[in-house]
Amino acid sequence: MRIAMEGAVARVLVAAVLLAVAGSPAVAATDLAEPRVRVELVSEVREIPAGGAFWIGLRQRIAPGWHTYWMNPGDSGEPPRVDWAPAAGFTLDSFVWPHPERIRVGPAMSYGYTGEVVLPIRVTAPRDLRPGSPVTLRGHASWLVCEKICIPEEAPVALTLPAADGAARADARGAALIAAARRAVPVPSPWPASFSATRDVVTLAVAAPGLAAERIADVAFYPTGWGAIDNAAPQRVRTDARGITLEIARGPLPDAVQRPLDGVLVVTERLDGGLVRQAFALNAPPRGGGTLSLLAAMTLALAGGVVLNLMPCVLPVLSVKALALVRHAGGHASTLRRHGVAYTAGVLASFVLVAGVLLALRAGGTQLGWGFQLQSPTFVTLLAFVLWALALSLSGLFVIGGRVTAAGSTLAARRGYAGSFFTGALATVAATPCTAPFMGAALGYAVTQPWPTALLVFEALGFGLALPFLILTLVPAWRRMLPTPGAWMVRLQQLLAFPLYATVAWLVWVVSLQAGPPAVAAALAGLLLIALAAWLHHASRGARARWRRAATLAAVALAIVSVALGAFTDAMASRRSAAAIGAGWEPYSAGRLAELRAAGKPVFVNVTAAWCITCLVNERVALHSRAVADAFAHKGVTALKADWTRPDPGITQMLGAFGRNGVPLYLVYPAGGGAQPTVLPQILSEAVVLNAFDKETP
Repeated sequence: MRIAMEGAVARVLVAAVLLAVAGSPAVAATDLAEPRVRVELVSEVREIPAGGAFWIGLRQRIAPGWHTYWMNPGDSGEPPRVDWAPAAGFTLDSFVWPHPERIRVGPAMSYGYTGEVVLPIRVTAPRDLRPGSPVTLRGHASWLVCEKICIPEEAPVALTLPAADGAARADARGAALIAAARRAVPVPSPWPASFSATRDVVTLAVAAPGLAAERIADVAFYPTGWGAIDNAAPQRVRTDARGITLEIARGPLPDAVQRPLDGVLVVTERLDGGLVRQAFALNAPPRGGGTLSLLAAMTLALAGGVVLNLMPCVLPVLSVKALALVRHAGGHASTLRRHGVAYTAGVLASFVLVAGVLLALRAGGTQLGWGFQLQSPTFVTLLAFVLWALALSLSGLFVIGGRVTAAGSTLAARRGYAGSFFTGALATVAATPCTAPFMGAALGYAVTQPWPTALLVFEALGFGLALPFLILTLVPAWRRMLPTPGAWMVRLQQLLAFPLYATVAWLVWVVSLQAGPPAVAAALAGLLLIALAAWLHHASRGARARWRRAATLAAVALAIVSVALGAFTDAMASRRSAAAIGAGWEPYSAGRLAELRAAGKPVFVNVTAAWCITCLVNERVALHSRAVADAFAHKGVTALKADWTRPDPGITQMLGAFGRNGVPLYLVYPAGGGAQPTVLPQILSEAVVLNAFDKETP
């Protein structure tokens, strides 16, 4: 089982430049061949207790002058991780992190470890172990070790222990190492904390009444997330009988102070026996001054939802909405209003469903963001099937939901309202590949709040998406702008099927990147079966009742088989996305970013996904232009592509560190002595990219 640490990997969000490599331009190959960190697994027990829990630890012995990293590496770096292949029935939790130390490298500040560190891991064993049988816990460890240069290292790790016959005996050496490490793990703070932020300063206040201020030798705060504070800035500390106050220069991310500030407070106290260091885990909510309020978040979400109607991902569904408006333009005003309400209800209900799943999975520890469902090849394939069926319906091959044959017919009207509700749901699904302006801050705020608050923000976004259509149905005077229904609608309906066909082709291309040729074959077979089912339905309309029933049963069977084919595409997906990187681009990795920043090179990071239409448009318009490529080459910019087409917890954590919950995200890391990365707008132009590097690079 993989330790859930990928999230910390993506906090390699370099906010300062490391020192240039000292001495010769390159380090000798023989020098690099010698590992700077030696790792091993240690255990607190000599035998495994059946059905019980015990602790092991990843021990790192670090060469003098070098360091590894904490869960938040600070201005640069990458925390260690282990990819586990444990014995059946065993559960291995995430690392429990001892508090780090501040490590200054030039103008940058890292959080990590020197000398030696043990990272404890809690293991739960199954009950059905046979006494005396050996069990091997096996994994592959990887880490980044830095001095003036950074070197990614890795090694296999394994620990073999017999199953205990009764109580497990302690391992004196391992138990001592793990106990010492666990004493350095932060404990929940007994004191409440809060913070305020101005344009320049973050003030963290820890209410500790009766504190013996004269005994406090040192206080240091280590944030678990990047961007709220300037890591390298001095931490000005005041201690008195009311508690502890720290003033720290504000970090580069405006959104980072719009949610609680999590971190570790390390207090060094003078006692009779000398200095004693204690670490406390803090969760400090904001208390005004530069934070985003619920009203502001809902306003941004509403505006983002309105703008979503203009994004290319929603345009295919706009054709269905336009036809619906024209179809009902000659009916009663009350009928048109009810269609607007039904459409809005479909949007809002779908947003509740998407937001509820997203928030529930995030609460369970899964790292997900906006558009998460499109990371599943099965979902993308089934969405392609739905749009394919809708396109075939617009082409006249069959009718979805029945026809409104009479405005006063209750049954027909009910079906029509169901169609409007379904169109709203489809618009919600179609909107998820796009991120509109204003959405980033609103969704970043939402996912850090309690679920009722988060749902309000998501519903504001959904209401913004539905609002233009709703207003058009509620204002009678606007109906005069709609053309009169007529025969021309048949040809227009058939024409409007082609944007949906194009969307289906794009979705199949996304599946090819996510899961490869076998999944594409399954998707194409499913589309073929749906088309055959639609043809059977169409061809049997004039046949006898017996043949119509047989054709209907065959069509239903074909549709079921197609859905079954779509459901298997996830099983065909490879571990990594196969999205094309493109000429002049490198695949993103935290280690590669740290290496480039250590060398002082300018870097452009493109966080994208194949299913994100906004991302694809930006790449087409700006990032893949000849002028941008020439500017990157001239200024020595390394372009990294972080692909989120398939789930990647590390990239999800990186998005969260910048107050984002979805792609795209564009980061400009300057060369030389630049301090912080610049976050570019979500809608790019060639000029925006060129101007960013004209300003940031020499």
